[in-house]
Amino acid sequence: MRIGFGYDVHQFAPNRKLWLGGIEVPYEQGLDGHSDADVAIHALCDAILGAAAMRDIGYHFPDTKGNEFEGIDSKILLRRVTQMVCKEGYELGNCDITICAQAPKLSPYIEAMQACLAEVMGVTNNQVNIKATTTEHLGFVGRKEGIAAYAVALIN
Repeated sequence: MRIGFGYDVHQFAPNRKLWLGGIEVPYEQGLDGHSDADVAIHALCDAILGAAAMRDIGYHFPDTKGNEFEGIDSKILLRRVTQMVCKEGYELGNCDITICAQAPKLSPYIEAMQACLAEVMGVTNNQVNIKATTTEHLGFVGRKEGIAAYAVALIN
């Protein structure tokens, strides 16, 4: 049994869709990034890779490799990470993600995110937990400048 931890943050940007937990969340701005900037998936990828001692998402999918990963759907990255870890003989036990966002309100989308991530990783919905919280108007999240996400993953 091994555990990994992941963290990611992206700032808001105009004229982008907001992708969180693999689904599009209606909001006036999206997150800026080389890919679709899904902070929840990026944190989860880092947690899974960390549990397997396989470095991090930036190592495997660098933003310096031309346009190969530019605008990529983060679900593709998560699927690849899951396959890489499984190839090493591991399977996902469970994962737990916390999304920190002052806005938008995420509770209506949590179940859809969980179902989406479970499907991408080939696990059951009860192996994926997602929580959303605010920072009580403190810091860059509280000022609505961006979103942060934390994740832990257990692999066997």
